[in-house]
Amino acid sequence: MDTLRTSRDVRPGDSARLGAIYDGDGVNFALFSAHAERVELVLFDESGRIETDRIALPEYTDEVWHGYVPGLKPGTLYGYRVHGPYDPANGHRFNANKLLIDPYARELVGGIRWSPEVFGYNLDAEDKDMSFDDRDSAPFMPKCRVVDPSAADWGNDRRPMVPWADTIVYETHVKGFTILNPDVPEELRGTFEGMSQKAAVDYIKALGITSVELMPIHEFPDDSHLLDRGLKNYWGYNTLGFFAPAGRYYGPRGLQGFRDLVRAFHDAGIEVILDVVYNHTAEGNELGPTLSFKGIDNFSYYRTLPDNHRYYINDTGTGNTVNTSHPRVLQMVMDSLRYWAGEMHVDGFRFDLGTILGREPQGFDQRGGFFDAVTQDPLLSRVKLIGEPWDIGPGGYQVGGFPPGWAEWNDKYRDSTREYWLNGDNIAPDFAARILGSGDIYDQRGRRPWSSVNFITAHDGFTLNDLVSYDGKHNEANAEDNNDGHNHNRSHNYGAEGPTDDEGINAVRDRQKRNFLATLFFSHGTPMLLAGDEFGRSQMGNNNSYCQDSEISWLHWENLPPSNEALREFTRRLIELRKAQPLLRRGNWRDGMVIDWHNAEGGEQRPEHWLDGNTLVLHLRRDDLTEVEGAWSEVLIAFNPVDADIEFSMPDHSLWRLELTTADPDRSGEDVEEGGTFAMPARSLALFSGRR
Repeated sequence: MDTLRTSRDVRPGDSARLGAIYDGDGVNFALFSAHAERVELVLFDESGRIETDRIALPEYTDEVWHGYVPGLKPGTLYGYRVHGPYDPANGHRFNANKLLIDPYARELVGGIRWSPEVFGYNLDAEDKDMSFDDRDSAPFMPKCRVVDPSAADWGNDRRPMVPWADTIVYETHVKGFTILNPDVPEELRGTFEGMSQKAAVDYIKALGITSVELMPIHEFPDDSHLLDRGLKNYWGYNTLGFFAPAGRYYGPRGLQGFRDLVRAFHDAGIEVILDVVYNHTAEGNELGPTLSFKGIDNFSYYRTLPDNHRYYINDTGTGNTVNTSHPRVLQMVMDSLRYWAGEMHVDGFRFDLGTILGREPQGFDQRGGFFDAVTQDPLLSRVKLIGEPWDIGPGGYQVGGFPPGWAEWNDKYRDSTREYWLNGDNIAPDFAARILGSGDIYDQRGRRPWSSVNFITAHDGFTLNDLVSYDGKHNEANAEDNNDGHNHNRSHNYGAEGPTDDEGINAVRDRQKRNFLATLFFSHGTPMLLAGDEFGRSQMGNNNSYCQDSEISWLHWENLPPSNEALREFTRRLIELRKAQPLLRRGNWRDGMVIDWHNAEGGEQRPEHWLDGNTLVLHLRRDDLTEVEGAWSEVLIAFNPVDADIEFSMPDHSLWRLELTTADPDRSGEDVEEGGTFAMPARSLALFSGRR
């Protein structure tokens, strides 16, 4: 490949800070590659189409190639060409014909134009990835943009610092939440700026949410196989740039629009948590494109098979696995997290397939390098850390296995709660453990009940409405013959598949939705609500909408039937109760709380009763709360998942007042004498406060 000569003054620069760092007089470029032989910085004009300069980085220090270019300004577009051996059998895939994205780029301009040129090998070769392709990929690649960090406008932004025990998470999608929202200006819908609009923030605040969790906003491409089917990557779990916000969510203010989003939520006292994907990248397996890491230092950035480095370890199911055992790769992950927490002011992270980050060559290790690095970091140890504690590799299921300081998505809570309201066989003992914070999992090493992030639904799977409306998935729109997505959903349609005009079926469905929501917000642990579940959003039975950037996935706000509006008000009321009553949001296993279980006859729940049906009565008491104004010192929660009305006898020693029942959301305020009875309709929950 010919190299353009440059007349620019290029100085040695600094190897300490990776990426493109503007200092007011020029830009320092630094790129880690342990196995490269030469690194060229490529500069482009404003259009990104014309290469204006190619500069060999002059210095190589501690496996970092670096150089300083005086006079370069923010806005400069650039990429890299990295020279080295093309030797896939030994893990090396260097190809200087391929323009590469800087792993530390703060912004990317343009998208990938899928073509044979973006692959490092010849697609037509018999042994594809062992061949070599010499075509230039630059015309088909995004370009990196130099950013001026001093341009950030944060005003008097302050973190809400919501205590974990008070946290209520709302999982949502920037575009999905705003694109059809009539209260967001049309030109801002689908953007960070749309999400920062007062109407959007006020809606979430009015629900009582404390922490909004955004699905991936790091730069990601639309996969070629999806585009071929007329689809897109909607969820975003396929990262291309760990420092760059996804340009598809930019509004008129560009990068500042994301800062506006964070500040708007902070002004409302709401935290911003990012769903992040450090477990794999968009480059796929050995037959994937060469976009960044693969061409910079494939052998360092990815885990390869020990006995054949041509192939990748695929513990993620996406083709590759990021090698956080390598110190420089671990540094990149840590630098990215510190960038988002420090310079971009976010309040926490949810780690997709988080088990990957704890993997060392010998397997998962909760004292692995990543966990140790986070635990001792003065900034990251203070933000919220939520792990998705599983991957598909050996020993990948690690619910309860993350170290102290971490919260975890608890799918055991999801599965047990779903089974319970289906009145599954012998489920009551497990359900009891889940709603009390899963102490059998988390009451160790000083971890707290908040470590269990409880959820009924999430982005992956049925929405709450569809959970009670479909027996099976309906993913035909994904063009995979309905073979994708989960098959065991623990769902039920109650007599009709999908929407129906049958009033009886709809009544049962509405009650079950209330049951699930009440269980979620009355359980100890950290509740997570999927956006739209508060008003019964449907995806028409699609339980894997990852490729549906369409009305299947977007939240519909207008022309909602009265039942949907009523569910939203019911959800708001549940959250209000949880926030007002310490008995419903336990923060410490050792807070003096007295816990008793009773059967429907009012007696103590003995061992023989636990497997004799699923009706339960949970009695919670904290005597110290008698002195707290407005707080209940005693609570009774009665559960009837059976398809039959049951007369519940109330435990002695207290006068009980009905505060809420899912059988009739408008019913409350009735007193039940100690030892009295309360008629529990089929499939319902009732909450009582007690007075001695």
